[in-house]
Amino acid sequence: MAANDIMQLIGSLIWLLAGVGVFIVGMNFMGDALEKTAGGGMKKLLEKISNNRLSGVGIGAGVTAIIQSSSATSVMVIGLVNAGVMTLMQATPIIMGANIGTTITGVIVALKNDYFNLAMYLLAFAGVMMGFSKKEKTKLAGTLCCGLGLIFVGLNVMSSEQAFGNPLVENMFTEVFKTIDHPLLLILVGIIFTGLIQSSSASTGVVITMVGTGVLPLGLALFIILGANIGTCVTALLASVGANANSKRVALIHFTFNVVGTAIFTAFIWMFKEPMVNFLVSLFPNNDPMSLQMRVSAFHVIFNVTTTVCLLPFVKLLVKYSCKVIKDKKEETEKLTLRYVDDRLLSTPPVALMQVKKEMDYMLGLVEENIGYAFTAMDTGSMENSEKIRKNEEIIDFTNSALTKFLIRLSVNVEQSDEKIIGSYFHVLNDLERIGDHAENFHEIGEEMSKKNISFSEKARGEIASMRETVLKMFDISKDAFENLNKQQLPALTALEERVDIRKDELIASHFARLAEGNCNIDVSPYYSSAVLGLERVADHLVNVGYSIVSPTGSQKELH
Repeated sequence: MAANDIMQLIGSLIWLLAGVGVFIVGMNFMGDALEKTAGGGMKKLLEKISNNRLSGVGIGAGVTAIIQSSSATSVMVIGLVNAGVMTLMQATPIIMGANIGTTITGVIVALKNDYFNLAMYLLAFAGVMMGFSKKEKTKLAGTLCCGLGLIFVGLNVMSSEQAFGNPLVENMFTEVFKTIDHPLLLILVGIIFTGLIQSSSASTGVVITMVGTGVLPLGLALFIILGANIGTCVTALLASVGANANSKRVALIHFTFNVVGTAIFTAFIWMFKEPMVNFLVSLFPNNDPMSLQMRVSAFHVIFNVTTTVCLLPFVKLLVKYSCKVIKDKKEETEKLTLRYVDDRLLSTPPVALMQVKKEMDYMLGLVEENIGYAFTAMDTGSMENSEKIRKNEEIIDFTNSALTKFLIRLSVNVEQSDEKIIGSYFHVLNDLERIGDHAENFHEIGEEMSKKNISFSEKARGEIASMRETVLKMFDISKDAFENLNKQQLPALTALEERVDIRKDELIASHFARLAEGNCNIDVSPYYSSAVLGLERVADHLVNVGYSIVSPTGSQKELH
């Protein structure tokens, strides 16, 4: 080969890599925009997680269609399983559905023709222009349009005369595929290529383009597509590193499912390649580029749907197999972890926020539990719940710290409306942690008074009890408001807090009057004052928690 031909070939390969790069960038742009645009829909899908296998497949396909990446769906599922939100039985059908959802990209890619390309170029340009808008929704729509357009810009670069359209490149690939025309070698090519770029959608897009330009025969492309299905498991396998046993089992199930499906189809096509190729040709009989591409896309859909239908009845068997291969490890020491949140969810902010909310609801429940234990200790001097309070407080402190760090990392990649939610969560976390501290203080009051063998007078006990009942009513309203986003009782919350403020002043004045009259034990005085002032501060924090659903700081008491 002449030096000029070698330089031309190198230039074409660089052009080809540039096309692949633009295609992947477009995929990422479109996926991110779809995820943010349809974040609410994705939340609703995941909230409907059940043990119904068909609904699980639907959820997996739906979420993958939204974020345009089966790998991202697998990583998200691993994160949810690691956080204990989803069981293996629930996760397995979702993983199967993700394989179906990812076929949409192939169908979109196969639609490429001259008129469609022109429309996509204009769409990409419109998307860039929309990116200059000050409106968040317009910018998001612009990102979506730009991403979709760039996918086809990348495909056109790959299929241009400078890349696959170059006779030198075509001859090179023809010779390469003559050498590796064995099905197992072609599957290996698909595995390696997809594993390197960590996107089966991108590798499928490249294969579809190669078939459309005539560089790759359809019969060989089928085996590369099968290999791509195994290669896409690399991302999930990497995501399971450092996760718990169940998360590793999800990755293993994902890998096993794709390997079994690939093995079945490989055996079938190996024996009946000509009938399969003829069947695909009969579906799209024309020999124009779009028809050539649609044949590959149709096979991709048939393969994933058929594999899911065949293996769905064996979900229990897959789960049992994964449990036998990956054993549970006995933890030597109990380690504090978040229940519903996992770092792997950072890649899908809408889902991550949904899980943060669940974690905060759990934290609020612990705070409420500790307040109840502490009031009992302060009222009766009983220390039977001391260990429960200590453990709960340890979890509350850990959750506050861990969630704060998680939210800081999450805030980097969210849209403006979610930034306000994250801002309010920061304040709520602080308020809940402070209420937890006050619960500890109430418990210590009861403990110290018990040790000194002193107690409140009947009148003082009644005063604290009445104030405490008001605070508990506030707790119910505040909890309902935060957990269920219920604004209706917020005015009542404000009224109760104002009553607590007035009652605090009245009780402190009444207490000092008793001291002056000699009707109160001076040793009890600091404990009484601490209890009353503590209750008033708890009320302030509860108002902040309740009003966080309408104001990021929780301090604004007007409904909007």
